[in-house]
Amino acid sequence: MDVLTKFTFVIACWAVTFITVADCSNYPSEMSGDSARKLPSAVIPVSQASTLGSFYSLSLSSLFPEDLDEYCIELLRIYRQRYVTYATCLVTYARPVKVCQNCYTDFNSLADIYKNISSDQPGPGNVSCHDSLMRSDRLMLLYALFSQLDEIWTSAACKQCLTKEQEALSNDTVYFMTTLNQSLSCFEQYKKNHSELCKDCKASYKKLKALYGRMDKNQTLCIDLEDAMNITQQLWSKNFSCLLPREETVPVIAVSSFMLFLPIIFYLSSFLHSEQKKRKLIHPKRAKSSNSLMNIQDKFN
Repeated sequence: MDVLTKFTFVIACWAVTFITVADCSNYPSEMSGDSARKLPSAVIPVSQASTLGSFYSLSLSSLFPEDLDEYCIELLRIYRQRYVTYATCLVTYARPVKVCQNCYTDFNSLADIYKNISSDQPGPGNVSCHDSLMRSDRLMLLYALFSQLDEIWTSAACKQCLTKEQEALSNDTVYFMTTLNQSLSCFEQYKKNHSELCKDCKASYKKLKALYGRMDKNQTLCIDLEDAMNITQQLWSKNFSCLLPREETVPVIAVSSFMLFLPIIFYLSSFLHSEQKKRKLIHPKRAKSSNSLMNIQDKFN
C-alpha cells in the first residue's frame, strides 16, 4: 500500500471517531485496483449507539438542578399512575359506552391526587408542590392533561348517574339497568321470531321508554344510559322492525280534525247569523206597510 493511501485512511478514521468503532490502527489488506482504496463504512453497533445516547442524556440531565422535593416527586409518580389507569378505563369501556358505571372509582382517585398537587396547602415538611408542578412551565402540562379528562367526565354527565359523593351508582340508574336487562332478555328469547318478539316484548319495552322519558325530564341520565337506550331502540325498530303505537296519536288526530273543520263551522255560523239579521230587518218593514194600508182604508171608509 502506498503512503498516500495510508494517509487518507488515517484522516478518514479521525473524521468518524465519534460515530464509528473501527480500529484505525489496522489498515485494509493489500488489494489490487480500485478496491484497495475503499474505506470502512461508518456503522455504529447497537450497543455502542445505546452507550453513546446514554452518555449525552446523562450529561444533559446533570446540568439541570434538582428542584423537586421528594414529596412532590412522589405526588407526580402517583398522578402518573392514576392518570394512566383512568385513561385506560375510558378506552376499555368506550364502546358500548359504560364509562360512568365502571370508571368513577378511577376518576375519583385521579381527582384526589390532582387536588393535592394543585392545592396551596403545604404537605409534609411544610412543602407545597403547587408552583413546582403546576406553574413551572408555560404549558402547565399537568393542568392541561387533567382538564381534558375532566371535560370528558363532565360532558358524559356521569354525576347524574351516581350518588352525591360519586361513590356508587344511584338508585335510578340501577333501576333503569334492571329494566333494560328485562327488555334485552326478552329480545334474546324471541330474536328468531320477530313477530312474537314485537308482541311479547312490547310491555317491557314500553315500560323502559316511559322510564327513560321520566329520567330525561328529571335530568338523571348519563352517557351510559343514553347510549344503551339508543342501541335498544335500534334493535326494536331497525333490527326487529317493531312499531310501538304512540298514545298521543288520538289527541293529535282530534285536534287536527277540529282545526280542519273550524273554517267550515265559522262560515256556517256566519251564514246563519246573517240570515237571522235579514229576517229581523224585513219584518218591521212589512208591519209598517200593512199598518199604513189599514189607515188608508179607514180614511176611505
